[in-house]
Amino acid sequence: MSAIRQEDFIQSIADAFQYISYYHPADYIKALTAAYEHEQSTAAKDAIAQILINSRMCAEGHRPICQDTGIAVVFLKVGMNARWEAAMSVQEMVDEGVRRAYSNPDNTLRASVLRDPAGARANSKDNTPAVVHVEIVPGDHVEVICAAKGGGSENKSKFQALNPSDSIVDWVLKTVPTMGAGWCPPGILGIGIGGTPEKAMLLAKQSLMAPVDIHDLISRGPKNRAEELRLELFEKVNALGIGAQGLGGLTTVLDVKVLDYPTHAASLPVAMIPNCAATRHAHFHLDGSGPATLEPPNLEDWPKLAYDSSKGRRVNLDAITRQEVASWQPGDVLLLNGKLLTGRDAAHKRMIDMLNKGEKLPVDFSNRFIYYVGPVDPVRNEVVGPAGPTTATRMDKFTRQMLEQTGLLGMVGKAERGPAAIEAIRDNKAVYLMAVGGAAYLVSKAILAARVVAFADLGMEAIYEFEVKDMPVTVAVDSQGTSVHQTGPREWQSRIGRIPVVTN
Repeated sequence: MSAIRQEDFIQSIADAFQYISYYHPADYIKALTAAYEHEQSTAAKDAIAQILINSRMCAEGHRPICQDTGIAVVFLKVGMNARWEAAMSVQEMVDEGVRRAYSNPDNTLRASVLRDPAGARANSKDNTPAVVHVEIVPGDHVEVICAAKGGGSENKSKFQALNPSDSIVDWVLKTVPTMGAGWCPPGILGIGIGGTPEKAMLLAKQSLMAPVDIHDLISRGPKNRAEELRLELFEKVNALGIGAQGLGGLTTVLDVKVLDYPTHAASLPVAMIPNCAATRHAHFHLDGSGPATLEPPNLEDWPKLAYDSSKGRRVNLDAITRQEVASWQPGDVLLLNGKLLTGRDAAHKRMIDMLNKGEKLPVDFSNRFIYYVGPVDPVRNEVVGPAGPTTATRMDKFTRQMLEQTGLLGMVGKAERGPAAIEAIRDNKAVYLMAVGGAAYLVSKAILAARVVAFADLGMEAIYEFEVKDMPVTVAVDSQGTSVHQTGPREWQSRIGRIPVVTN
């Protein structure tokens, strides 16, 4: 065979990460469209619609599906007889491909990887290094899977060393509700069973690279215990009623994947890793004939949906009052207009440190709203790149101090708030609004202007001021402390048992 040339391998990696930044897998879109058509929860149906609209916009505009363009994960199966024509190591070649992809001026991707994770946490600026898994197999080709995994879903990964007699199903059903909605359902659950702890985690991650095919499995029936588990978990996890974005509904998972491996007689290691609404992976082979070619999907596979802004109540952020905020009800759809500040983990940590020292903040938050976001850099005529919300619970520990010491009126983020944050919101008659995770490009189209107003050194975590027009959000925690992420799933879990099961 011909040798695998260094440049072909690097460029193939780069092309793959660009490709998956704006193209969902077609099987995922087909499954999500079916879930949209089947959904009976108004809030969940609206969230799925936004994800589908965003996905088509990204496929057409070649811009990222999510502002969190992920940590780069690469699975390699290298043939034992493959011959390399390269001076760089495999890790170095993968990293160079990632560097090219994330620095592409036509579609710049967000650099989220930090070096020295337990220390300075300094951004590598190019999203390297990648996480690379290599397997040596028979043959003379190289099989490659490139995946981009966002922090919101990766942070919800779970592992448990069960007793051999314990129920895997019971553990999953107990654990999934503790994951909240920060992993952006509806997505896919990957389950790894057996081996050792690290093997179970790897199996769970690998399982997510397979196509969405649960309805094919339902039609033909299971052939082994792993497939039986898939079917049982698919039905029972969806029966929890968590729904899209945790708002309550019929579909929490579009598929459940299971991979297993022999394990010690005293052990039953089980891992669970979710894939979010920004499911992103591409597969290709290299045989020495040149770089990989990834064919664009058929956009006819995407439903033709448009977001209906007429159902939302317009809000002027520049003239907002606490009295107006107090009138908002849980589940209300609002369209934000005016000036919206941003800030997430690093900015909050710095602000809290300043407050604790008695220092004045560089931004006045009185009667303002803050959006938890780290946007992608703009390209061409954009004022900002994709700018979807980040997981709000990471800011929970800062919420009371921010509300009580800065005059902040409300927050916008993704998924639920924890008990401490809800209590602080209630005590301060504030509010929490939820934007849809997985609709980053759609959200960015509501941003008319953007400028950095503080902490420019933090890069994507700097504090921006956005000028927004009709940015869609949902009242997730009202000024009385009622959370739709508690009421919605509870309601739909009770209703699902009375709804006929649809299997195709």
